[in-house]
Amino acid sequence: MNLESPKVNVSKSAEYLFNALNDVKNFEKLMPENIAKFEVIDENCFEFGLKGMPEIKLVKKGGTPNSQVVLGAASSKLPFTLTGNLNAIDADNTEVQLAFEGDFNPMMAMMIKGPITKFIETLAQNMGKL
Repeated sequence: MNLESPKVNVSKSAEYLFNALNDVKNFEKLMPENIAKFEVIDENCFEFGLKGMPEIKLVKKGGTPNSQVVLGAASSKLPFTLTGNLNAIDADNTEVQLAFEGDFNPMMAMMIKGPITKFIETLAQNMGKL
């Protein structure tokens, strides 16, 4: 299952956004209003929960300086990655798009497609808060 957020223009440099997204504490600023839990486990991992959804633990998996940040599920039960693609427009503006890629059975994919799509759209729209 592959989902993408709309592209969002953020009035920050790609370097700034890359560094901000590499600090897992900053993901709390991106979360939707219906967040029930946010906890930093260590500098590479955080756990969050939205009302009515199971808690999810995300781990930094890698990236490319100033252009991409990759997070993935800490659990192998629900294997997925969340990739932030950063495209510098100029020194102070960056286009951001989030991509979600997961390997789910068709029933699970049908159940989570709507909530995950809304979630990554909210994360992208909140990039300006970093």
